[in-house]
Amino acid sequence: MKTKSSVLVKIQEKGFSVGEVVESVKAASKGIGAVVTFLGAARDFSKGSVITGLDFEHYPGMAEKKLIDIRERALKNFDIIEMAIVHRTGKIEIGEDIVVIAAASAHRNDAFMACEWAITELKRTTPIWKRETTKSGEVWVSETP
Repeated sequence: MKTKSSVLVKIQEKGFSVGEVVESVKAASKGIGAVVTFLGAARDFSKGSVITGLDFEHYPGMAEKKLIDIRERALKNFDIIEMAIVHRTGKIEIGEDIVVIAAASAHRNDAFMACEWAITELKRTTPIWKRETTKSGEVWVSETP
């Protein structure tokens, strides 16, 4: 049986629809007046190097638990109605989307604060690792746990 968290929090290889993620949080309540999204995309330049591709790996089970915890803490600590988090793994081409977070609230400020906190917490605590492919070879990025 799927829980609400397992529907709104996903780690997957395939792409996602930002519109579908937004609609999933809006479905929670007619009292939602604001939805703020963060969309992370694969860029072609990082730390002085041209990036030709990205590959994301994660710790199965643990990464999902961390994302569920981030969602639950955001719902508890911010005045939001709903939140969804979707993160891709595997090979990601330059320009493709990597992660989306959607926070829904009655008023915009609450949604902005929750969304910003969630992406910062995701990068700080979630066992998802990024490997960049450059002309010089592959480099693991150490900004995540």
